[in-house]
Amino acid sequence: MRAWRLGGSAARRLGGSAPRGLTALTALTALTALTALTACAPRPADETIHLRFWTMGREGEVVAPLVREFERRNPGIRVDIQQMPWTAAHEKLLTAHVGGTSPDISQLGNTWIYELAMLGAIQPLDSLLEPDSPIRADAYFPGIWSTNVVGDTLFGVPWYVDTRVLFYRTDLLERAGVEQVPTTWVEWRSAMVQIQEASGPRQWAMFLPTNEWMQPAIFGLQNGSTLTDSAGRTGAFSHPAFREAFDFYISLFEDDLAPPMGNADVANVWQEFARGTFAMYITGPWNLGEFRRRLPDSLQDKWSTAPLPGPDGPGVSFAGGSSLVVFRSSEHPREAMALVEFLSLPASQAQFFHLSGNLPPRRDAWQDSALANDPKVQAFREQLERVASLPHVPEIELILTRLYEQSERAIRGNVPVPVVLGDLDNQVDRILEKRRWVLDQQAAAEP
Repeated sequence: MRAWRLGGSAARRLGGSAPRGLTALTALTALTALTALTACAPRPADETIHLRFWTMGREGEVVAPLVREFERRNPGIRVDIQQMPWTAAHEKLLTAHVGGTSPDISQLGNTWIYELAMLGAIQPLDSLLEPDSPIRADAYFPGIWSTNVVGDTLFGVPWYVDTRVLFYRTDLLERAGVEQVPTTWVEWRSAMVQIQEASGPRQWAMFLPTNEWMQPAIFGLQNGSTLTDSAGRTGAFSHPAFREAFDFYISLFEDDLAPPMGNADVANVWQEFARGTFAMYITGPWNLGEFRRRLPDSLQDKWSTAPLPGPDGPGVSFAGGSSLVVFRSSEHPREAMALVEFLSLPASQAQFFHLSGNLPPRRDAWQDSALANDPKVQAFREQLERVASLPHVPEIELILTRLYEQSERAIRGNVPVPVVLGDLDNQVDRILEKRRWVLDQQAAAEP
């Protein structure tokens, strides 16, 4: 079997050679046309390799054309895509690992990588990468790449990215006399005060949903907090870095610059944005399409996006998204890695953006005209150069749930910040008790 693919390393692993010299953003139709040039005799049916590929949510639907293209390039391989809801994915992955029924390759939320790596469920990828692989650290946004590295070992490959930026009403900022989008906390707060003074009743400068952990976590990361200590043994929410950031966050509610509302308190966030109920909103890339679909035509030129302000200048944001991993139990790790490489090509990444709206983690994929020529998307491109990953502890999602629960006590219950953060650290310390025991046992066993 000859395998025509961009990138010679995987082609050699599958017994063929690859064409060279194609541009990074060759359209998928061009990739398909190349397949017709492939002189490839299919394997006998009993030699066909079947790869099981688990995906979450809509990604399983939209990735299908790319997977079919991979199969055309590699006639001896068939990929069976299985979709599952995000709400069931974590439990299903853990159950499959324990029961020995894991897939060959899976989409994985990048906050889950550390947990599955520590369980020995997923394959270290460094040994599967050859020098000319399209997967290399310098091709990716560094903050996103780091979410896939445990210690010094690569366990996943970023597939698409998620981060948060500032969505804002340009007309409301202009009406309030805010001449440019703020880049520091001081400028941001001053702009919010101006907007609030120019607003009517039941209108606010900012919407910060109280039932989300994202905003207080981002403010903490911007101010240098690590959320836990460096070893992930205890909470660090009472430490000065987070305390200062949390004080800033809570002050926005105390001074009525943001309403004490959660997502459930706002029936339709797009409608309220259109009404001017709030002028600014921290949210993610999925809302680019939603704002364009849901806001009236009269407002389409009156909203924009910007990178997040930080304590002393442009700030970091959350390094989120999904990655592709190969499970240790796979009987075909080389072929699974070939699929990961194909989905990681710049052309594949650009096509996946057109199919899904998900932003690519590779810098070179952003040369696609739909990304490069859209100023509202470019705010995400700029922000992706400044993103920070969450602590690499398996319990991070539970810790973040406790963060927003405790935050609501300060916002809605008027509980003093030192009490809230002290209680939060105590809860986190209890959550991490087993982790400390494991780390202590490992340290005692070392020679």
